[in-house]
Amino acid sequence: MISSILFAVQPTVPPTPSWTPTVGIIISLCSLVAVLLAPKIISYPQVGPKFPGPLPLSAPAFVGAMCFGHAIGIGIVLGLTNIGRL
Repeated sequence: MISSILFAVQPTVPPTPSWTPTVGIIISLCSLVAVLLAPKIISYPQVGPKFPGPLPLSAPAFVGAMCFGHAIGIGIVLGLTNIGRL
């Protein structure tokens, strides 16, 4: 029963792109934008261990911004693939 349901759903899965430099550039740009906007968006960006470098972010805020940037980048890549632009 379950296998017949899974076979019925299989043809409706949209194609996912393989990794290309374009995909890497899109995700990198989204991560960079997220890190640059993080000090203005995060309520307490300097709480926790300090991040070594010129960024006004703590290590947890930096990791959170990078995770958010990757999630947005993946969404953009999948959206562009879905409309046939990537």
